[in-house]
Amino acid sequence: MLCAGKDSSSVVEWTQCPGDRSQQLLETQHSYETEWDMVNAVSFRKKPCTNGEAAGCYNSLVFVSSLTEGWTFLICKLKDSSSLPALHFHQGGSREFLDNLRRFALLTESLDDETCLLLSTPNKTLSQSFENLLDDNNFGIKFRKDPYVTTLGGFSKVTNYLFDALRGAEEQHQRPPEEVADLLGEVIPGLEINQQEEPGFEVITRIDLGTRPQVTRREPLSVEDWAKYQDPEGRMINISQLKQAIFKGGLYHAVRKEAWKFLLGYFPWDSTLEERKALQRTKTDEYFRMKLQWKSVSEEQERRNSRLRDYRSLIEKDVNRTDRTNRFYEGIDNPGLVLLHDILMTYCMFDFDLGYVQGMSDLLSPILYVMENEVDAFWCFVSFMDQMHQNFEEQMQGMKNQLIQLSLLLRLLDLVFWNYLESQDSGYLYFCFRWLLIRFKRELSFQDVLRLWEVMWTGLPCQNFHLLVCCAILDSEKQKIMEENFGFNEILKHINELSMKLDIEEILQKAEGICLQIKGCKVRSAAQVGVLRSFNSSTVSVPET
Repeated sequence: MLCAGKDSSSVVEWTQCPGDRSQQLLETQHSYETEWDMVNAVSFRKKPCTNGEAAGCYNSLVFVSSLTEGWTFLICKLKDSSSLPALHFHQGGSREFLDNLRRFALLTESLDDETCLLLSTPNKTLSQSFENLLDDNNFGIKFRKDPYVTTLGGFSKVTNYLFDALRGAEEQHQRPPEEVADLLGEVIPGLEINQQEEPGFEVITRIDLGTRPQVTRREPLSVEDWAKYQDPEGRMINISQLKQAIFKGGLYHAVRKEAWKFLLGYFPWDSTLEERKALQRTKTDEYFRMKLQWKSVSEEQERRNSRLRDYRSLIEKDVNRTDRTNRFYEGIDNPGLVLLHDILMTYCMFDFDLGYVQGMSDLLSPILYVMENEVDAFWCFVSFMDQMHQNFEEQMQGMKNQLIQLSLLLRLLDLVFWNYLESQDSGYLYFCFRWLLIRFKRELSFQDVLRLWEVMWTGLPCQNFHLLVCCAILDSEKQKIMEENFGFNEILKHINELSMKLDIEEILQKAEGICLQIKGCKVRSAAQVGVLRSFNSSTVSVPET
């Protein structure tokens, strides 16, 4: 994964081959999409083979080292003393990788260094994977335009090969139905598996998803409707029914300022109006104490605090380009931009370990727009970041898990489409990275983002509903992708061009239908039909007719 400039293990750096004078250093990206371009690079060139055999170029020494963080990485050093990008094993597996590599090549220990392994007679397929990475005459041009896409595009071809080698021949076959049911339960928490053995069933290994139910959306919740869910003291009542109404239709804008505080957990659902006023007074004092911490730092102090200095610089740069076409943030010296800046700086004081990472301004902007209040926006943002925190941590474990879960889910929902993506080196769904990182903020219009977020914040119909939203978008595009035989680059281009062209109501309708389809999913095997039960008692209602 690409981390926003924080994880050095996530940065790929090419070094110039000796004697290569034909290419200039690539300039650092300064586009609006800089946060997705965290790849430092200089020019590179594939060194031609001298013996006429592609595999012979990659006889190398493999150095196995350990980072201070505790994970292992391997460095492949070529005969000409140049090095390929390091392979990092964040969750173990380096020994398994070497064991599998021995299936294709001879590894012998170096007499000079026990951490070095001499690689000889390598497998041609593995060599060709690395060869193809550099064998693109337009790679430099593509890289300048979009380093994020180009780099992932190249390396996915290598990582796909390594993944296939690591998972072994067993994974090439369809998973047993019982394991498929377990996987669905892991990806979509709340699924229960009911397996009862009965004789007399034919052995059938498949997933029966059944027909996808048709669902309808409702009108947004109005101010009058919202008031019906409050008792005389201001407590919210019939909360499950209220969440269901928000999930099915969203909110009119006039309701959002109050409702979002409950949906995000800033206000407790059972609090009275007086209790909420007291809470706001307390939170206001707490906010301005934290704000004063960074406001009172002198220039001399900041010169000695590189982290705070870096946070401020990054925030100032991002704020000046966040939603500038929105009237709330447009123009020079806009007060909305000042609030955006101050809230993000104060968040650095609230969570100094995380601080500020590019992309967080995208998550704050709609909240501040709705709240129109610095303190309320800050605490709602804090609650949202509690959900999104792992996406921005240095190891980006949240992003890795979500991409794996999404790939598994798509594979189980539509194996034909998943196999097509896999055949085009796209099975890891890297093109969904930005969708997941900032919850479709760059893919939808500003108003549609508000609708999507409030629907997702209900927690219905399942914990990972945003993954079903991804599946709904991909389901709408799969026919075009497959019929036109899109390759890796065409898939990336097509997905990127969907930005601002998506219909949020259509997406939500399809995502809910997928959810109901999974809810009624059956796993058939030699055993009795195992039914994957409903997500929970308060999930999606039966579709209206």
